[in-house]
Amino acid sequence: MKKEKFSLDKLKKIPKNQLLIGGLAGILLLVIAIPIDKKPDSKEEQEQVVEQQSSSEDNGDYARRMERRLEKILENMVGVGKVEVMITLKDEGEQQVEKDKSRTSQDTKEQDGAMTRSSTDQQSQEETVYFGGNENDGAPFVKKEVAPCVEGVLVVAEGGGNAQVAKNISDAVLALFPVEVHKIKVVKMN
Repeated sequence: MKKEKFSLDKLKKIPKNQLLIGGLAGILLLVIAIPIDKKPDSKEEQEQVVEQQSSSEDNGDYARRMERRLEKILENMVGVGKVEVMITLKDEGEQQVEKDKSRTSQDTKEQDGAMTRSSTDQQSQEETVYFGGNENDGAPFVKKEVAPCVEGVLVVAEGGGNAQVAKNISDAVLALFPVEVHKIKVVKMN
C-alpha cells in the first residue's frame, strides 16, 4: 500500500462546518488544559485564606511544640523517667488583622417656621493594613495572635504508677496550661 501524504486538496474536500467544529474543539481543549491560578476576589477572602493556611499549619506545629517542651521538662523531674505527651486543642487560635478605621458624622438641623428637624448621618469605613502598603504587595498585618486553647493532656511516663510522681506531673501540667484537673491523665508506661 502506498501512503498518502497530506495535501490541500484533501483539506478543501472537508466541509467548512466540520473544520469550524474541529477548530473550536481544539481551542476548547487548549482552554481546559491551561491551568489557571484563581486568586480570591475580595480583601476579606484573601484574609480568610491567609488565616486558614497559617492556622492549619500552625495548629499541628503548636501542639507538637508544646508536647516536646513538656516532655523535656517532665523527663528532668525526679522519678518520672521516660515520658510521652499528647496534647489536644480546643480551638484553632485566632489571628486579628490590623484595620484602618475612619468614621465621619454629620449633623443637620433645619428650621421651618415653628418646626425644627434634625438628622444625623454617620459613615464608617474599615480597611485592612497590609505589609508593603497594599493588598497586592503582601500579607495582612497581624496585630494580635491568640494561641489555641489546650483541651486535654495525656502523659505516659515510666514513673506514672507512683502516686506522688503522678501528682507532681499533674501539678506541673496545671502550672503550664489552663486545663481543668479532670482533663489531665497520667498513666504508667509499659
